[in-house]
Amino acid sequence: MQFIKLAEYYDALEGVSSRLKMIDIMSDLFKESEPSEIDHIVYITQGVLAPPFEGREFGVAEKMAQEAIALATGYTKENVELDFRKSGDLGKTAESFVSKSKLKRMNSSKPDVSEVYNSMIKISSISGKGSKEQKIKTLANLVASSSPVEARYLIRYPLGQLRLGLGDATMLEALSVMENGDRTLKEELEKAYNICSDLGLVAKEMKSKGIKAIKEFSVTVFKPIRPALAERLPTAEEILEKMDGECAVEQKYDGFRCQIHKKGKHIEIYSRRLERTTDMFPDIASAALKEVHAYEAIFEGEALAYNDSTGEFMPFQETIQRKRKHGISEKAIDLPLKLMAFDLMFENGKSYINEPYEKRRAKLEQLLEGSDTIKPSKRIITKSAKELDDFFSTSVTDGLEGIVAKDLKAPYVAGARKFSWIKLKRSYQGELSDTLDLVIVGYYRGRGSRTEFGFGGLLCAVYNETRDMFETVSKIGTGFTEEQMQELSKTLGSIEQKSKPARVDSITEPDFWVYPKYVVTVKADEITRSPMHTCGIAIQKDGTKSGYSLRFPRLVGETTIRRDKSPEEATTTKEIEELFSQQKKVRVSDK
Repeated sequence: MQFIKLAEYYDALEGVSSRLKMIDIMSDLFKESEPSEIDHIVYITQGVLAPPFEGREFGVAEKMAQEAIALATGYTKENVELDFRKSGDLGKTAESFVSKSKLKRMNSSKPDVSEVYNSMIKISSISGKGSKEQKIKTLANLVASSSPVEARYLIRYPLGQLRLGLGDATMLEALSVMENGDRTLKEELEKAYNICSDLGLVAKEMKSKGIKAIKEFSVTVFKPIRPALAERLPTAEEILEKMDGECAVEQKYDGFRCQIHKKGKHIEIYSRRLERTTDMFPDIASAALKEVHAYEAIFEGEALAYNDSTGEFMPFQETIQRKRKHGISEKAIDLPLKLMAFDLMFENGKSYINEPYEKRRAKLEQLLEGSDTIKPSKRIITKSAKELDDFFSTSVTDGLEGIVAKDLKAPYVAGARKFSWIKLKRSYQGELSDTLDLVIVGYYRGRGSRTEFGFGGLLCAVYNETRDMFETVSKIGTGFTEEQMQELSKTLGSIEQKSKPARVDSITEPDFWVYPKYVVTVKADEITRSPMHTCGIAIQKDGTKSGYSLRFPRLVGETTIRRDKSPEEATTTKEIEELFSQQKKVRVSDK
């Protein structure tokens, strides 16, 4: 497929807001693609060069892209920068300058998708002295030989700003429609994606071998599994009722979630977002090599800073200091980590994800017998609500987050939030005690004392898994430090849009829309009903429409933006609905 054809499909996607229409457009694109290029199309559409665990980055900044546009079209960098300030979209600026280029088109042949993709791989691999100039020249050559609409996406792609409004769930449904004419294969496709974390690979297998190959997907070492997630319930009694009267209860640790992959002497560690973090945690990697009694293994746990003198875990603000690119060895000595392992997915050629929890746990303990740095998480098995509550209280007293109850018979549910895992958080007098992870979808211009920062507040949303949309739930206008306002103004200014992104459902309009990319952690007093937000919007008894909203929201956490979470990993609409229901139950019991 020629790249111009892909650009035309992208242009069509930008012009629609209906998710069903997006699925139709993407399924047509997938039908027209070849098996040899469909994975490249998926990666480009995702705005990446490869799955996150491969760690490939473009290494192209906006200033470099501006220089490439200028070099490709015969204009000055100042001309390009001035237009960009007006358009707010460097892709649109590239399109405009190519349409009025002062230079003759460098190449009359039209590149295909794989040629463009491989050129981007080349750009990402350029390093060393003079690498910046080489990257600019290579990108400029692509732009110079492109049509205006191609230039729009050639520039947006390496900047991570395609602005298509497509999520992975939508692409999975489009693959199902491509193969079967409807969305019935999505569940099988999602299972395959959850155990390999590579949507390009899933698409390639489906296109070349059909659904049979998708059903035969298996766990593979060094292809991280998308992590299982926990639901919430407010009381020990409700947890036990959901678990048929008996469950395991593990301590919940506040650290770095790590998925460890081992094969012989090769160790890799992956984060919650499935990014490679092996080099960041050399002490954990070394321990996995020495302490795990298996040639091959995949297991996960939580890494926390540990005080050897007192035998206590340290607060998260201490643990977070281990997340760094420089001075790693020194910090590993100052802040040694312990990994509290809590689940096993694979061992010596055998997948454990479909085995019951109790069998996975028994095998995990066997693999870690006698280990020191890597320990099984502390847990109990109980049928008693009081015993569960007491274990929870002890865990909180020890400075931990709380507990996670686990169904003894349940498999490992990769990439999903199910009631096989339930976390317990206390609510008190109707207040919302748990934090929420919200997606920034817009921001407001600074006024009054905030004018100098160019930032006045955020419009935030939750993720609706069913709709693959982001629904607004809160405006946040207070509690920002000057440093946070400066950071948010700079970060969000680079991804702002003039029109509402396709996957955002909002009644409220901010001063600036932004592509759903960044997650922040928020605390609020309670969840209320509001006609100003679309989260869980429904018709009320009085005939009016209202969604859920947060009362007195404010940012919390050591860092402003949660870079360890993707927008699709944010709090969901379903969770907000459940928290609202739990909140009402607490109020009734208080009365």
